[in-house]
Amino acid sequence: ERPDYIYLRDLFRKIREEFKITVTTQTKRLPYVPSEEELKRYYNIVWQARNIKHMLLIKVLLYTGARVQELVNLKIEDIDFDRCQMRINQGKGKKDRVVPFPPNFRETLIIFVDSEKSKGAVYLFESNRKTSFTTRGIRKILAEYAAEAGMSQSISPHKLRHFLFTWLKKQGLDDALIQPYSGHETRQSLEIYSKLSLTDAQEAYNDKIDKFPI
Repeated sequence: ERPDYIYLRDLFRKIREEFKITVTTQTKRLPYVPSEEELKRYYNIVWQARNIKHMLLIKVLLYTGARVQELVNLKIEDIDFDRCQMRINQGKGKKDRVVPFPPNFRETLIIFVDSEKSKGAVYLFESNRKTSFTTRGIRKILAEYAAEAGMSQSISPHKLRHFLFTWLKKQGLDDALIQPYSGHETRQSLEIYSKLSLTDAQEAYNDKIDKFPI
């Protein structure tokens, strides 16, 4: 039998009133999102290191909003260069989705992929041991560049994800156009989002991404 939540709510309210119990709630802090100036300073350090694999890894995180585990699992065969899309298999919640990347990133990416394929690579980003990067390894790479750039806070894959979606919002993109490739799904938004196609989302993405700071 399911509990009567309304009855329980009223009961606890009466108990609080009778015993003069004050309920304190902790203010939920917003996640740290680097500014455009901070991101440019950060990427300048990445650029100066001249590590092509690190440059592309960070750009894929920034352009697609992929989660770090999703990036680790990304295979070369999951990239559609004609459509400028990457397929995320078994993402959060065991769901598949497709994420776009900028058309002007395609040529750089395909040169890198061809080089990796000639070495027998299966995953987009592999270590020298011919295995996919680990989530810990990627976090360490990002954190080391942040320390070298003198960032006030460290940079993580999730902070780059936050930056992309915050930036797209500032460009005027509606949540409904961000959701299809962000992997977010809420009960309130599901009905609206289900009516939108990835084509609509990618057209809006392509229209704005040319202005991206990196």
